[in-house]
Amino acid sequence: MRNHAGDKSYDQLVKEKTPGSPKLQGYIRAFWVGGVICSIGQVLNFWADALQLTVITTPMFTAMVLVFVGTTLTGLGVYDRIGKYAGAGSIVPITGFANSMAASAMEFRREGLVLGLGSRLFTVAGPVLAYGITASILVGIIYWIVGKVI
Repeated sequence: MRNHAGDKSYDQLVKEKTPGSPKLQGYIRAFWVGGVICSIGQVLNFWADALQLTVITTPMFTAMVLVFVGTTLTGLGVYDRIGKYAGAGSIVPITGFANSMAASAMEFRREGLVLGLGSRLFTVAGPVLAYGITASILVGIIYWIVGKVI
């Protein structure tokens, strides 16, 4: 049973003792780090065009390189420091997805390939995939219905 009389003083104590987070500084860091990651992706697109890759293979090339770099930086322990500094600026791009997959794989590899790595690989990224696939199906259905009506 909760003591409601003590809740107010506890909440007040938590507010007093909890250090504030500099939100504006966090927004700026997320913006510029995310912007740098996206700019690197754009440079990779330009490079793919210079290599005369097709319209279909250029995005694959860019995603592949960014995922490789994100996974490598996670394995070296660098991406965690970038994430602590930049917050969402490092999580939102595809490199953040690569980081979540690689970090899960590294954490559970000691438990074996099937019970550890195989069962826990999608711990963090699984919900992202589930919601992404579901949203794309719903948008596809809406697009199909609108296409039939118009």
